[in-house]
Amino acid sequence: MESNSGSRISARTLLSLAGELRDDSAAYEALAERIRLLIVDGRIPVGTRLPSERELAVQSGRSRTTIVAAYQSLRDSGHVLSRQGSGSRVTLPRLGRQDHRPGGEGENYGVDFARAVPPPVEGLAEIIADASASMPLALGAPGFDLLGTLSLRSAIAERYTSRGLPTTADQIIVTMGAQHAISLTAHTLLTRSDVVLVESPTYPHAYEAMRRAGARLIATPVTTGGWEIEHLVETIERMRPALAYLIPDFHNPTGASMRPEDRIRVTEAARAAGTILVVDETTADLSIDRPWDDGPFARHARGASPFSGSGVVTVGSLSKAAWAGLRIGWIRADAALIRRFVQARPAGDLGTPQIEQLLAERIVRALPVLLPRRREQMRLHRDALHDALSLHLPEWHVPLPDGGLSMWVHLTQSASSAMTSLSEARGLALVAGPKFSIDGSLERFLRVPFTAPIADLEAGTRILADSWAQLSARDVRSMADTRLPEMV
Repeated sequence: MESNSGSRISARTLLSLAGELRDDSAAYEALAERIRLLIVDGRIPVGTRLPSERELAVQSGRSRTTIVAAYQSLRDSGHVLSRQGSGSRVTLPRLGRQDHRPGGEGENYGVDFARAVPPPVEGLAEIIADASASMPLALGAPGFDLLGTLSLRSAIAERYTSRGLPTTADQIIVTMGAQHAISLTAHTLLTRSDVVLVESPTYPHAYEAMRRAGARLIATPVTTGGWEIEHLVETIERMRPALAYLIPDFHNPTGASMRPEDRIRVTEAARAAGTILVVDETTADLSIDRPWDDGPFARHARGASPFSGSGVVTVGSLSKAAWAGLRIGWIRADAALIRRFVQARPAGDLGTPQIEQLLAERIVRALPVLLPRRREQMRLHRDALHDALSLHLPEWHVPLPDGGLSMWVHLTQSASSAMTSLSEARGLALVAGPKFSIDGSLERFLRVPFTAPIADLEAGTRILADSWAQLSARDVRSMADTRLPEMV
C-alpha cells in the first residue's frame, strides 16, 4: 500500500480539520472518531505522521489522558500504527478491499456510470464530413511523425497564446490521447524510486502510469471545496518530489477548481523545490457556470520570462471537448523538454496517425464554436443528475459542480465498494471511491458522471436508491473481491 512516509500533520492543522471537540467524559472517543473519518475520507493520507500525544494535548487544551485514549482507540480500530521512536502513523484496517481490475470482454451493463465520457459534441459530424475531402492529402506524409504535424501543433500553440500563455509550435508534441501524454511524461522524466506527488482523489490511470514508471507516490487531499493548499505547498517544500500531478480545473473526480492565488503559490513552491508540475487540463474547457477563467495554469510559472510556463508540463486532449473516439492529445512544455519526449517516444510508439491529426486541426480551430455547445449540453445533464439524486437520495451530500463531467458524492457511511457491488447486480456500472485513491481510502465517496443520456441518469439514480435501501440491512465490510467495470 502506498503511503506518505515522509508526511507529517501538525497539531494545529489536525485540530482545524477535526473541528470543535466535546468536553464530556467521551471526549477521547469523539476525537478518535473525528480523526478516523478524516482518514477514511482521505483528508489525512495513509502514512502521515500524527502529532505526538504531548503536542496535541497542549495545542487542544485537553488532558494528556484524553489524547492517549484517543490514539489507543485509533490503534484498536486499525487506523493508526505506533512504533517506538517513529511516532504514530496513519494506516487503514484490513477490511477486505475491492478488486479494481477492469471488466473483461463481454461484460454488459444497462446503465454506465463508470465512464465519464460525453457523447460527440454537436457539429462534429459536419466537421468530419467537410474534412473527408482533404484526407488524401495526408498520404503525402511519411506516416511516422514523432512530433506531430506542424499545422496541428501551430493550431494548438495559437490557442494557448490566445488564452494568455505565449506558445510556439516547437513547444508542442502531439500524442495519442491524454493518457499517452501522461505515460510518455512519466517514462521520460522519472527514474525508479522518484517521489511523485498526486492528489487524493485523482484520475486513477494517471497514478497507475506513475507507478509503472517506478515512482513512489505521496498524496495531498482534495475535496469538493478545493485543495488543502497549506498541505500541498508544505509537501512540495519538504519532500521535493520529482513531479507533481495536478488537475486544477474541474478536478476529476471532485469538480473543484484551484483559485488563481493558490496556483501562484504552488508554482513558486515547485520552482524552489525543483519539482516539475504535470498539469492535466483535459477538463479545463468544460466550465458550465464558473464565474472566472484564469487561463492555462502554466501562465503562473515564471521562468526566463513572465508567463513562459517554464517548469510546467501541460497535458491537453480533444476527448472531453469533442469526442473520446478521436485519440488526439498533446503536451505543452519548454522546447528542451519536448525534444526529450521526442527522443524517448520510439520505445513506445512511432507517432500519432496522420489522418486523425488532419481532422484534429480543424476541430481545434473550431473550438470557439464547439465549446459553448458542449457546455450547454453538460449544464442540462448536470442539472438533471443533481435533481434526480436530490430527489431519490436526499440523505447524500450531492455537490453542484460548476464544470467538469462528474459529481463527487459524499455518502453517510463507508459504503462505496458495497454500493458498487449491489448496483452492478442491477445493471449499473459504477466505480468505487477507493479506485481514485492511492491508498484504499475514500470509501465514503462515489464518482457519479453526468455524461450519460438524461434518461440513463434518471434510471441509474433509481438503481442507486434501490442499492442504498438494500445496503441498510447488510454489513458493508463483507463486500469484497468483486470485479469492477472499466472506467475512464
